[in-house]
Amino acid sequence: MTPVICLITDRQHDAAGADLTVERVQWAARAGVHLVQVRERDLDGGPLTALVRRCVEAVRGSQARVLVNDRLDVALAAGAHGVHLRADSMPASRVRTLCPPGFLVGRSVHARDEAEQAAAAGGLDYLLFGTVFATSSKPGRAAAGLSALAQVTAAVTVPVLAVGGLTPDNVGGVARAGAAGFAAIGMFAAGSEATLARSVAAATAACVTASRP
Repeated sequence: MTPVICLITDRQHDAAGADLTVERVQWAARAGVHLVQVRERDLDGGPLTALVRRCVEAVRGSQARVLVNDRLDVALAAGAHGVHLRADSMPASRVRTLCPPGFLVGRSVHARDEAEQAAAAGGLDYLLFGTVFATSSKPGRAAAGLSALAQVTAAVTVPVLAVGGLTPDNVGGVARAGAAGFAAIGMFAAGSEATLARSVAAATAACVTASRP
């Protein structure tokens, strides 16, 4: 299995702020990342729209697609390829009535019953389940673990991406648990373009190896 890989932005990790974030998005697209979720919840609509437009331009010509965390209005205004909904956001079926064909829609879930309800409601391209491992991005949130991830992937037919504390060393476990891929901040948040590319390659290889019979 070749995993779906999603980079989640966090410009707080980048000393140069948005400029380095956009550059990192471009590096990720070159490295083969499939999705980029722009998750900058402290930005107002105008600055967020400007950042998303830059990210869309940064991935042009690659397979990468840019999603905006929760802000459908910003995603549409900036020409993004999709939106990633929070667990408490509007239904995906409602989003489908407002967006163009081919627009990607994902949703965060944190338990099997929540995943089942979201999948049954329809309109989703994927679910994002976590937090799988402990992570500094979600301080104080208990890790759900791989067994909970496996329960979710077995319960729904919608592709499930794992999130939370993932590294090239542990990402093979999410493949064995049935996840279609993973999303990460920290795995891609430091170092050079070459470092990011090595992380993508190592994580991909770990998932492919883990998913072999």
